Amino acid sequence: MPQTRPPLSTLLPPLICGTATFNNQYNPDPYALPTTAIVHEAFSLGVRAFDTSPYYGPAEDLLGAALNTPLVHQNFPRRDYFLLTKVGRISGDEFDYSVSWVRHSVQRSLERLRTDYLDVVYCHDVEFVSPAEVLTAVTELRRIRDDTGVVKYVGVSGYPVTTLCELAEMILEKTGEPLDVVMSYANFTLQNTRLASVALPRLEAAGVAVVPNASVLGMGLLRRKGVPIGAQGDFHPSPKELRTAIQAASAWSDMQEIKDNRIEKVAIRWAFENWMREGASVGSRGDPASGIPWQREKIEKYGGTKLGVSVMGVSNTEELHETMRVWRSILDGLEDGEKTAVESGRGTNDRAWSLQRQKDVEVLATGIRKILGEWVDYSWPSPAPGFVNKRIAPAIPAPLPTPAASPHQLPKQALTKDGSVPRSMPQI
Repeated sequence: MPQTRPPLSTLLPPLICGTATFNNQYNPDPYALPTTAIVHEAFSLGVRAFDTSPYYGPAEDLLGAALNTPLVHQNFPRRDYFLLTKVGRISGDEFDYSVSWVRHSVQRSLERLRTDYLDVVYCHDVEFVSPAEVLTAVTELRRIRDDTGVVKYVGVSGYPVTTLCELAEMILEKTGEPLDVVMSYANFTLQNTRLASVALPRLEAAGVAVVPNASVLGMGLLRRKGVPIGAQGDFHPSPKELRTAIQAASAWSDMQEIKDNRIEKVAIRWAFENWMREGASVGSRGDPASGIPWQREKIEKYGGTKLGVSVMGVSNTEELHETMRVWRSILDGLEDGEKTAVESGRGTNDRAWSLQRQKDVEVLATGIRKILGEWVDYSWPSPAPGFVNKRIAPAIPAPLPTPAASPHQLPKQALTKDGSVPRSMPQI
């Protein structure tokens, strides 16, 4: 099977806006969040990629509603932004990687996101199912890619980096085609850097083009307030002893005389900045949201510097603006950062500040990791011992017995007058 062209590493933006926070795991009421304002403001700040999942409660619907607005339709053509979603995970203890569920999930995501295609589809949290099930799902996603074009790139996501590596190697061996993308979360943070030390060499050898680093706060672990408590209560899998060590490190950081010393501020900057460099070999050349107008054609013609890809998560526009300020400051501190700072209108003083902040953050990070001691590079078990997948058989909703129903549950506006699927619509 031919590898997808052009490579994802030539197009994907290195900063992705994640929507796991549009969920009641992280927030008591995701519908109360200003999700449309967050998405619109992200666009205005240069963000051109959004990551979501059916598992994130209403996240796909909320993102789709934000995209289906005059502001987006009139100012941001679909080809200029990327949508990344997932298949396979249904709930905390239900997973379905069958061909029929993959097809259903892809079609549902297309409808929820109000789009004709999905740029990236991951198999979600692959450590909870068997390698054979992952291979089945990847194979079906590639069939959909090749037969219909509604999926552009295929990857896997999960927590244990050794599992991700083993699956990337297995898929290359079994199919002769490497995965386009492998996303890890909470594995390149102040507390845990196994994504670089353990996974990076193996994923590169397996031909994986892009490796995004998600959850730079370790699913909220690296916060002064501790892990987030949403409507589902305390969902975080970290042990009490690790949380205690994090709080001790947070208290130490608070006592330092360096400005902006809160542990979450240090953690975000440290992870973004270091993965931007260490993850460059599995990074991308897409729009970096630097504040400088960007053109896809320029990258396709001349190439560009690859940057390690990070996923940010925010719950309001204030967090978004702060995260973007940090991101752009990091860009200003790169080797060619002075040119970026000047062309974006920020100026050379911003570059000087960025370089000093880089030193300050490294001092704080070194102190934090020293306090964490034996908990540095600790990873919790996933799945937890004794896990059982409660998904015994697929439960795809049956189509309604009316002319308007289709085998793929297409929206009514996508049907012809007699209720059939138009020939121009892709059928997966």
